[in-house]
Amino acid sequence: MSITTVGVVGAGTMGNGIAQACAVCGIPVVMVDINDAAVQRGLATVSGSLDRLVKKDKLSAADKDAALARIRGSTHYADLSAAQLVIEAATESEPLKIKILGQLDEMLPDETIVATNTSSISITKLAAATKRPDRFIGMHFFNPVPMMALVEIIRGLQTSDATHDAVRALALALGKTPVTVKNAPGFVVNRILVPMINEAFFVLAEGLATPEDIDAGMKLGCNHPIGPLALADMIGLDVCLAVMNVYVDEYNDSKYRPCPLLKEMVAAGWLGRKTGRGVYRY
Repeated sequence: MSITTVGVVGAGTMGNGIAQACAVCGIPVVMVDINDAAVQRGLATVSGSLDRLVKKDKLSAADKDAALARIRGSTHYADLSAAQLVIEAATESEPLKIKILGQLDEMLPDETIVATNTSSISITKLAAATKRPDRFIGMHFFNPVPMMALVEIIRGLQTSDATHDAVRALALALGKTPVTVKNAPGFVVNRILVPMINEAFFVLAEGLATPEDIDAGMKLGCNHPIGPLALADMIGLDVCLAVMNVYVDEYNDSKYRPCPLLKEMVAAGWLGRKTGRGVYRY
């Protein structure tokens, strides 16, 4: 299947990043969210991101305008019907994703491929909740989407070869490096990454070092471009906690126990960059 139009459900950080990546590469996008305010915020974020690329001479003003013209914002799922691939990029909540997938099933043609950008939820389980399990797949982008090269492509038990091949081809067309992995909680990258972040919170909670020194230690000692606590703020502390909770439920292993400090900060509403405060203030 040739993918010439992409739909994105969710205009937040991941959704608008996916929309930008597609639009810059010449692929028209329909980006849907629950209300016009959310859609407009997503479009404004894309515009600001493209402006920064123009200022850095990585994109021309004409190319910026052309990319923005390829993104259509909407609050109606019916507008996604022209897309050959729809990527669900909503909040990391299994009930919410299943609800959205049901709504997509009612609106989309049978042949449309549906992908989820989930970072931890079972692709096989989500596929089983749809009417198109063979045309369902995981397409896990990384934040910030326009800058990060990796896309994890996760096959559920039901995913067809044709679906996998079409999505992999799209990832390559976006200039990304796709890696195909088997379905398992956290897949590959987050299976390693998020427990590391969780351990950094334990180190912080035990008072072994300041947040700045913990992050500096991992940047300078392990050559990471960003420290784990600053990365948690970028990802969202609520997302990190949700992923750890999936691991606890699925693996039933105490090594995945979320740090109490992480849980408390989420309870306080200190979710990171998106709320202006997490481990650090913004």
